[in-house]
Amino acid sequence: MVRVILPFHLRNLAGVGSELILEVEGPVTQRAILDQLETTYPMLRRAIRDHVTHLRRPFLRFFACQEDLSQESPDAPVPERVASGQEPFIVIGAIAGGQDL
Repeated sequence: MVRVILPFHLRNLAGVGSELILEVEGPVTQRAILDQLETTYPMLRRAIRDHVTHLRRPFLRFFACQEDLSQESPDAPVPERVASGQEPFIVIGAIAGGQDL
């Protein structure tokens, strides 16, 4: 069991609450979590990862156990506390912009 927290716009797209519970088979990696998320909620396909490269979209970041996992390999195991459901895998929408001077 893996807990996943999505930003508001993705929760709205999927029609879900603030936290999702996923059953992930095999080694628990970012790729495995996102594959299961897209299988369970097909409307999220291409919203989190590019449909060709399968890399995370710009302006989305992945966090777990207070660590930024965004630059980690998608096939690297996530922290054990995430794999065991003790801590959530968090997808955060990054904010960009600035002030024109």
